[in-house]
Amino acid sequence: MPSHHQIAAAARIGMLTRERDTTSASAQALRELARALPLDAATLLTIDPLTGSHVQVASIGYAAEAAQALAGEFVATPWYRNVVRRELPPSISEDAEDAGPRFRHGWFYAERVRPAGFRDGVTGALRHRGRLVGLVHLSTESADAYDTDARRLLASVIPALAALADPLAHAGDLHGLAETDAASLVTGDGAVLDLPGRDRPRALREDGGFGALLHAFTGTGGQRLRLLWPAGGGWHRIVLHRHPAGPGLAADAVLVRETPTELPYGLSPRELEVLTRAATGQTNQAIAQTLFLSPRTVHSHVEHLLRKTGCASRAEATALAVRDGLLRPDPDHLARFVER
Repeated sequence: MPSHHQIAAAARIGMLTRERDTTSASAQALRELARALPLDAATLLTIDPLTGSHVQVASIGYAAEAAQALAGEFVATPWYRNVVRRELPPSISEDAEDAGPRFRHGWFYAERVRPAGFRDGVTGALRHRGRLVGLVHLSTESADAYDTDARRLLASVIPALAALADPLAHAGDLHGLAETDAASLVTGDGAVLDLPGRDRPRALREDGGFGALLHAFTGTGGQRLRLLWPAGGGWHRIVLHRHPAGPGLAADAVLVRETPTELPYGLSPRELEVLTRAATGQTNQAIAQTLFLSPRTVHSHVEHLLRKTGCASRAEATALAVRDGLLRPDPDHLARFVER
């Protein structure tokens, strides 16, 4: 039965999932594990959703070579398959008949674990929202340290460790997403990574030219862009955020955030288009030529949008559009509106 001390450590690990700095929180979680379980070294690994490779998020006690082997070589062993299929994390010293290949008889123990001075260890598969997202390894110089109670305690904190290790779980937190926002990450080569518990934005599902806009944003090197976009028969407020590379997501990506909305100020789609082009500095004559309208029609649209927004001048209206993201830009004029 877990002691009061162990229960308190497990509770502190659970609270760490609220932290935005998941790298620091992961390191602290391992230190909390060291207070609750016998260990001389521990590492938390995440799976890069693009490459499938295991990447270290946090580690204590392992030499660099041992940590690298656990991240890169362990997954090639039969023991890895045994870990993934087990609900209760198996240990090196486990004697159960269904434990699969005996780890002590394998090359990885002989060449990597034993020379490092470790005589017992335990490994747990991390799953978050039904997805395998990483591994946790604990090692100790003591023999037969991880009995059933120790392994059960580790299993009890695995959901929290999985939430910390999942590179997609905290993308929304990093950018302040509301609970109802649709959101996905899009990599530079166009791969879409769906965030757990969130819908994929309609703009990505239907495209309608959105892919070209997204590609143009990536090329600007900007940090954020706010705009309005039609999809699914309605309008949506879209925010593009540059998402930094980090543990578990080696490549830069763009987070696409989408919220259903009505066109602000009662603007019509054509008035929004005129306002966007006015914000790029185009004259009424240039807007008319681009949109295949007469200059008089463009002038009327400008008067209407000034009245609706309560702006006293064209310059004030375009400043409002840029400030509040009242824009539907095309890829050619994107750089003007990107926040750097």
